[in-house]
Amino acid sequence: MDATTLYNDHVSERQRRAEKALGETGYDRLVLHSGRPFTYFSDDQDAAFRRTPHFAHWTPVDGPGHLLAIVPGKRPRLIRVSPKDFWYAPPAPVPAFAAEPFEIVDVSTSDEAWKALGNGSPRTAFIGEAVDEATAHGVPAADLNPKPLVARLDWDRSYKTAYEVESLAEAAVISVRGFKAAEACFASGGSERDAHLAYITACQALEAELPYVTIVGFDDRSATLHYQDKRSREAAPGKVMLVDAGVTVRGYGCDITRTYTNPDADPVFVEIISRLDALQQHLCVAGRPGRPYLDLHVEAHRKIAEILAETGIFSVPAAEAFEKGLTRPFLPHGLGHFLGIQVHDVAGRYRDREGNLNPPPPEYPYLRTTRTIEEGMVYTIEPGIYFIPMLLAPFRSGPHAGAFNWTLIDRLTPCGGIRIEDDIHVTATENRNLTRPAF
Repeated sequence: MDATTLYNDHVSERQRRAEKALGETGYDRLVLHSGRPFTYFSDDQDAAFRRTPHFAHWTPVDGPGHLLAIVPGKRPRLIRVSPKDFWYAPPAPVPAFAAEPFEIVDVSTSDEAWKALGNGSPRTAFIGEAVDEATAHGVPAADLNPKPLVARLDWDRSYKTAYEVESLAEAAVISVRGFKAAEACFASGGSERDAHLAYITACQALEAELPYVTIVGFDDRSATLHYQDKRSREAAPGKVMLVDAGVTVRGYGCDITRTYTNPDADPVFVEIISRLDALQQHLCVAGRPGRPYLDLHVEAHRKIAEILAETGIFSVPAAEAFEKGLTRPFLPHGLGHFLGIQVHDVAGRYRDREGNLNPPPPEYPYLRTTRTIEEGMVYTIEPGIYFIPMLLAPFRSGPHAGAFNWTLIDRLTPCGGIRIEDDIHVTATENRNLTRPAF
């Protein structure tokens, strides 16, 4: 299908689900606000603008101050604010493919947008940051970002339309061009900063357009999970490079990670990368409908225990290492998360559409997804093995100190860490890997 057809179907599905959620919560109109600029404290500069996710879920129209009104049985009404301003360029026009589903009204100020919205609905729910504007225009406090409605809309975001999936797949194709450019830069002796610049140049993306700040870490910095600095020549050339990066297409950002080595990298570390890659590919197909994501996460720890035992990191059998929790300092984060309009998409820990939570177990506190896997979901699979001194330190003198080969661990610690991440769409017949085909 072409983009227009996919998008029309997407908006129809959003309308259907919104009408259901409104009916369940007693509202007859939903108003979504696109967001406000954020100005730094004691400064006159704005941060890069990002739309309210609930607004972005409906439309790729960018810019602050827009209102989108959804009323059951009626065409959605998009009130677009295009300021008369000579300091800044106006928001881009509505893309042709995205104009058809809406009644579009153009105004030049936020006040005009609210006047164009009108007060024709007895009970309106407002979702967005500009609660003062909503209050000033008659929305009661109880109807500002009402949790019962927001929870239902968040839950519905867990099930992706074809439009959303194809946007993520297109993002992966562009992002992989950047990964290949970063890999070539690393192989030729470039720095972290050089590799980052190679990535964004190959993707033809401005940094503010990326879904998150790229992670480009050499050697020991590859074990810092959210490392966002970019060292120059002082850290180059590196033996190991971890890149975690994505690009955005129509508001949907992919999330991909790869770990690369140069020829002089430690051979045991290289072997661990190869084994982790094989495990990651297995996990990408193993998360099928009906299986709890937590179960997949636990399987990852069991298999990582085998990798670490077979490569000499553990001096005890893999089963014993797993049962004693010895893999946890090597994989401190969760196996993955939902993906969509937000990189860490919402509702991963929901128990139901009312927003009741299903928290992760104490032994895996950072697991972002505790849902049972269902058809239509998109999530990441990103197992890792890291040599992080602060996490390993308590085990050096603890009761299980003898279970570790500390000589080998100390040898591998300067190598940093390994993470491999793909984006997975769950279909009725198989799991579609949105990432691997692009490589």
